[in-house]
Amino acid sequence: MRGEGAVSDRHKNSGDLKIPGLGRGCRYARHVTPDDSDRETPRSSGRPKPPSVPPSPKRVSTRKVTPSRPDAEPVAPTRAMPPQMAPQEPSSPRRQRPPSVPPRPRPDQPARDQYARSSQPAASAVPHNAAPVEPAQPTQPPRKRKHGCCRVLWVLLALIVVAVVWFLVWVNSNITTVDALSGAPDTPGETYLIVGSDSRDGWSTTDPTEGARTDTIMVLHKPESGPTALISLPRDSYVEIPGYGANKVNAAFTFGGPQLLVETVEDLSGLTIDHYMEIGFTGVEDIVDAVGGVELCYDEDVSDEKSQLEWEAGCHVVDGETALAFSRMRYSDPLGDIGRAQRQRQVVSAVAEEMLSPGTVFNPFHLVPVASATLDAFRVDTETGVFDLAQFALVLNSAMSDGAVTGTPPITSLGYNVAGVGSTVLLDPDRIDQFWIDIADGNYEPGTDVGGVA
Repeated sequence: MRGEGAVSDRHKNSGDLKIPGLGRGCRYARHVTPDDSDRETPRSSGRPKPPSVPPSPKRVSTRKVTPSRPDAEPVAPTRAMPPQMAPQEPSSPRRQRPPSVPPRPRPDQPARDQYARSSQPAASAVPHNAAPVEPAQPTQPPRKRKHGCCRVLWVLLALIVVAVVWFLVWVNSNITTVDALSGAPDTPGETYLIVGSDSRDGWSTTDPTEGARTDTIMVLHKPESGPTALISLPRDSYVEIPGYGANKVNAAFTFGGPQLLVETVEDLSGLTIDHYMEIGFTGVEDIVDAVGGVELCYDEDVSDEKSQLEWEAGCHVVDGETALAFSRMRYSDPLGDIGRAQRQRQVVSAVAEEMLSPGTVFNPFHLVPVASATLDAFRVDTETGVFDLAQFALVLNSAMSDGAVTGTPPITSLGYNVAGVGSTVLLDPDRIDQFWIDIADGNYEPGTDVGGVA
């Protein structure tokens, strides 16, 4: 028989061990490791072991513990920690997500700055009796209300632009032109030659004169600096006509038309004519009637048979027929051609003032008839267009102001008789050249009345 403490060879080899007091067949199994082979098997206290409850499966840590010394005993695996508490193994670097963009605030909530909370004072720093601060409501720009009047204004503006374009095209297509310029080299400033033709075509009168002559000759010059000048050339001025010798200046128009007259005035004045404007007798009547009449003044009673002017001293609003006779009368005027030139400038000034008045320019029902009458009455050089006419109107308007220089060239005699020519106006040969130089350079004082009989 074997003693209680004896271990059979079968049990010894198998690693099973009988525990005394646990009853027959009860065994305590233990796995014997090589390191534990030399240790004694612990004895049981003989108290029965409560039945074991199978433990819930737990995650066993796979972390390896390396002994700090070679001879240190291996550490038994510790109890597994929950995944949220277990130390994480360093993983390979991953691409970081870009910082998320804070959501846009809804219209009914105020926008909040992501750093606003950190800049607010602690709640304990706010006095307990302080009034609650309401969050500031976002200010939204007021909505623009669309009014129907804006659309109406745009429509009116478009109509005005269309009307202006149509008017300019219509004027440009109705301009009557004539070959008048000489092509001479240009001179400083802007120079216009205004001619009143005495052609009787379409004029109801008993005057038997035939053909066309220049009853009115004016030089309008705007220098580069200085006042604008409007100078009247007496129609009987004794001058040199290129290719025809000395004669009255208006004879140049009879000999060679507008182009020869332009060359004659250029030789006399030294100024190159940039634009030529010609108006006939019937045109004066039509323009004055189109503007509704003009106011003219003369301080003498007149009853002139040749011009058919009947005038009572003073100022009167006259129609086209009376205005034409007023500008032509000279035999009943003691100043002759000098007085007639003054009245012609007065008629031109009165007509220009009415044509450029706001009541004419901004009233299409008045502007179109006036423009139509003017286009029918005038003929201009071939290089003059609608914008040149507009510039001419502005220059003429400045010549009608108080700061303009007006008058005639210096005159020696109003009755200088020449054989084969008749009575002429003799210009002062000693002062005529300097006179035109001063006109060209704008040397005269504004508002000066120049020239005349010495």
